[in-house]
Amino acid sequence: MNDTHHRATGVAMAGSLALAAHAGPALGSVLPALRPPLGVRDRLADRTMVALTFDDGPDPRGTPAILEVLRAHAVTATFFVCGEQVRAAPALAEEIVAAGHEIAVHGDRHRNLLRVPPAALARDLADAEAAIVAACARAPRLYRPPYGVLSGAALAIARRRGWQPLLWTRWGRDWRGAATASSVAAEVTRDLVGGEVLLLHDADRYSAPGSWRTTAAALPIAIERVRERGLAFGGVGR
Repeated sequence: MNDTHHRATGVAMAGSLALAAHAGPALGSVLPALRPPLGVRDRLADRTMVALTFDDGPDPRGTPAILEVLRAHAVTATFFVCGEQVRAAPALAEEIVAAGHEIAVHGDRHRNLLRVPPAALARDLADAEAAIVAACARAPRLYRPPYGVLSGAALAIARRRGWQPLLWTRWGRDWRGAATASSVAAEVTRDLVGGEVLLLHDADRYSAPGSWRTTAAALPIAIERVRERGLAFGGVGR
């Protein structure tokens, strides 16, 4: 084999390795066994509790409705917010924190990170953090990417910023137009055990219009079922 062939082979191998480093962490969204080696959590240490999390807000319609249900049932949750939504409704982000909930980073814009170059992603996450700090005077410590799809750059940035990546063990599929309160509550609590992280959405900005209404209706049912199993709601912890 000549030098040209060797160079071409080397370039191809380097390209393959770069692609694996970029896209490999995304497999954690569908293969939970890959999450611990990547430093990604999806469970609580305390197996007497579950964590309730919400993505995509804050939203002027959905977030207040969700906050009211949580207040009525004395439940605390974690809200993974988008910077562009925080800038549009900073008082809502502040209200989340004032009510005793944790606020965390979902990104600035809601995009699949496999399509976002590292430099653009660094700016996106810096903008998201800045929006949260400006609205709440609190630095976030948790991070969840849109769709649960991580890239190599996202993991590296999260480590540099001291954020813990957190995915989930089950979701309510409440973003679908066909979802109902019953279907969402059933999905998010089916075969539930302690230590799980539950995902719902307090906004319809990136999902079926009005889906937050379904979530708000499902939430009291889901809370009751969690408690019927003898489990409590807790924070994510460290």
